Amino acid sequence: MRGFVSCLFLAAMHFAFGSTPSVLGIDWAKKDKEFASSIQPILKQACLDCHSGAEADGGLALSHFQTAKSMLKERSTWQKVLQRIELGDMPPEDATPLEKEAKQKLIDWIRSTINDIECGLTPNPGSVTLRRLNKVEYQNTIRDLLGIEYQPASGFPGDDVGYGFDNIGDVLALPPILMEKYVRAAEEISDQSIMAPEPGPVYESIVKFSDAEPQGGGKYDGRQLLFFSNGKISFQESLPWRGSFRIEMGLSGTPAGDEPPKLRVLLDDKKVSEVSVSTEPKGNVQTYTVPIKGTGKKTQTITLEFFNDFYVEAKDGKPAQDRNLSIHDVKVLGQKAPTPLVEATLPETHKRLVHTKPDVATSVSQAAEACLRPIASRAFRRPVKPDELKRLGKLVAETVESGESFEGALRVGLQAILVSPHFLFKVESPAVKKGNDYPLLSDFELATRLSYFLWSSMPDAELLSIANQGKLREPALLKKQIQRMIADRRAAEFVENFAGQWLNLRKLEQFQPNQNLFPQWDDEIRVLARNETYHFVLHLLRQNESVLRLLDADYTFVNEKLARFYGIPGVAGEQFRLISTKGQKRMGILTHASVLAVTSNPTRTSPVKRGKWILDNLLGTPPPPAPPGVPELEKTELTGTLRQRMEQHRVDPSCAGCHKLMDPLGLALENYDAVGRWRTHERGEPIDTTGELPSGETVKGPGDLIRNLKEKQASTFARCVTEKLMTYALGRGLEYYDRCAVDKIMVAAGKDEYRFTTLIYEIVASDPFQRKGERDDL
Repeated sequence: MRGFVSCLFLAAMHFAFGSTPSVLGIDWAKKDKEFASSIQPILKQACLDCHSGAEADGGLALSHFQTAKSMLKERSTWQKVLQRIELGDMPPEDATPLEKEAKQKLIDWIRSTINDIECGLTPNPGSVTLRRLNKVEYQNTIRDLLGIEYQPASGFPGDDVGYGFDNIGDVLALPPILMEKYVRAAEEISDQSIMAPEPGPVYESIVKFSDAEPQGGGKYDGRQLLFFSNGKISFQESLPWRGSFRIEMGLSGTPAGDEPPKLRVLLDDKKVSEVSVSTEPKGNVQTYTVPIKGTGKKTQTITLEFFNDFYVEAKDGKPAQDRNLSIHDVKVLGQKAPTPLVEATLPETHKRLVHTKPDVATSVSQAAEACLRPIASRAFRRPVKPDELKRLGKLVAETVESGESFEGALRVGLQAILVSPHFLFKVESPAVKKGNDYPLLSDFELATRLSYFLWSSMPDAELLSIANQGKLREPALLKKQIQRMIADRRAAEFVENFAGQWLNLRKLEQFQPNQNLFPQWDDEIRVLARNETYHFVLHLLRQNESVLRLLDADYTFVNEKLARFYGIPGVAGEQFRLISTKGQKRMGILTHASVLAVTSNPTRTSPVKRGKWILDNLLGTPPPPAPPGVPELEKTELTGTLRQRMEQHRVDPSCAGCHKLMDPLGLALENYDAVGRWRTHERGEPIDTTGELPSGETVKGPGDLIRNLKEKQASTFARCVTEKLMTYALGRGLEYYDRCAVDKIMVAAGKDEYRFTTLIYEIVASDPFQRKGERDDL
């Protein structure tokens, strides 16, 4: 059946490509004049000395942009330029200083040129590549669909990662090995969900003609038993149980007279049936089946009798007519009726699925459709279509006809559902633009996006019911559903899958510190450290606190062992609980052991990794890759303390720019060792945590750094969180045309102090989340 079910899976990948967005209404001649007269002089003064030609610093060349419109084709480049200028690290301190007024003019002009021009038109909400369920989503969906504790995804191949997350449509391929896994998982899941009667024992007996003596006109020639006149053969069978058996006979005959050869079947001398044997084509052997009943108590006699012989001699030139019958083989077959299912022992999953059975008034296909309609609708995250349901009912009926029980055939129907593209993929209908308007998702498609965003699983009954009413978009109802979903236990999946990837916590499994240097770290601490951050983020989410509290919250979650690891007294027991960290050198996620460890090396801290992590994950301004040929710090011949070696490393001009950004951020966290424990000295020397930020401000230790991020970089951090959330929610990377939506979200969320739930609601209410657009590869 596996091969048959595999053939049910046919999915078409659809990629929609758009064209250059409309920019009608823009006076490009005026923009080009402004660019030449006001912007190019600023670029020449502050940027082009380093960012020109093939040898441009960081591979970022700006000298070839000669018009405002030319910037549109490389928006991503100018967005990076904008970020670096806003962050304060460009122009560098050794370049000609840029006056505050000129800097703001450059920022405003870049932003208006590459972003604001589309916001006044109809922004493209973007297109999401058809996404299959990733491993986590598949496993959670099976759990919520069928209510069984089963982990079929554990043997699936790993999911690729794009833009930092493993739910990105562009990288979620479907290799043949995964399809094999889906089919096998569907079989195992259906077997666990639906109990089918165990088939009874099989009886098979092949009659040996050499052991039986034919009576009358019969003769065995070693190949067949030929009756050239009336005759019979009898044989004994010990049918082992009371019930149905069948005799299968291979017969052929020679025609003569006005009727075909006939064979009478008798059981214990009582006639059971008469068989008319076909004589066309000549010599053709056909199989005939006759049902019989076994007593299960005694040996029974089966008799096969040829009784209508016909013979006319040749006469007057006419050939003789001779009706004969040949028996080529005889089998007696049977299978004991399966043991009936005991209702009291059936699992709840079976009872929910198998609620209708065939009877006199209900056909097999009708009963199958009744059973599979609810589960197919939930599995497809929308009402199952009549033709889909009809095909499922037909499949079950054909399986029953092949000898399977109704329950066993329902398993096959469930397997067909579980390998359907409408289950394995988050299917959305194609976008058809009407005028300037991009189409909305259907309510069911919106419910699916929402549930996989916040639960990494399918919509529940309440969400589907609201979608069926067409009311999910109503703002008040949508807010209420988001709040309900966040309060649900499944919101923990959002934290583990979003925060776990955003903050790189999944990589904690790969961190193996040197046990001689850090004996306090073990596998249990690894799990506890990660769970601390999960508990913390989930608390912020459910309490609807500002996402800025991720940076400076004066509380955390620990149990006794983790508190002892941190040196925090007064915590007893294995359960996590909320504690105040005032006076404990702990403030926000930057002081969590999970983050500090995942940004360290096995033998020591890494200010570079920590600084890069902050730039990438908290500020959304990842530095470019290191220039080719530059060795890692550990592989150089530099000497001295870690800070001294970093300063020597930074002398290299090709390293200085990025390290000026990263190093002060990482050095500010040097009071935390490679596993996140507080320290004041290293190798007997006091630790120097001071550093100068690109803005010129000095930070002295983790407290100063965190305050600076919260007070000076709040909007940058909130925007980074928003963009990470949108990427995860949409299942695609953000494009230049998403900037308008991000700006709108930032304004709305900023009015509510960037509270977590508000940020999520604004993302869900945004056009990129609610609508279907075009893929624009400008």
